[in-house]
Amino acid sequence: MEKDIGKIPKGEYQGTVTEIVIGLREYNGKTGVDIREFTQSEQYTGPTKKGLRIPSNKFEEFKSMINSIDPTDLKSSTPTQPQTEPTAIDSDEAGIDEQGLM
Repeated sequence: MEKDIGKIPKGEYQGTVTEIVIGLREYNGKTGVDIREFTQSEQYTGPTKKGLRIPSNKFEEFKSMINSIDPTDLKSSTPTQPQTEPTAIDSDEAGIDEQGLM
């Protein structure tokens, strides 16, 4: 059985477009949920090694774990600060002695 459930765009880098594809796939005669990166480029289009497969007998356990995630926990708790240039320290506390050694 092969069935795509959905795709999440991941991005594009140097002409290669990558998506995360969730689907039902059969492997060694057993069906499972496959979550895998797919790429599309001039050289190759198809699945990559980056991914995982949830066996059908473990799906309910996996689903329960995913559903237990609180969406507020996924938000960043610290606001991002703009980066500033480091300031030079011109004192004896700079860690360098008169000979230029630390």
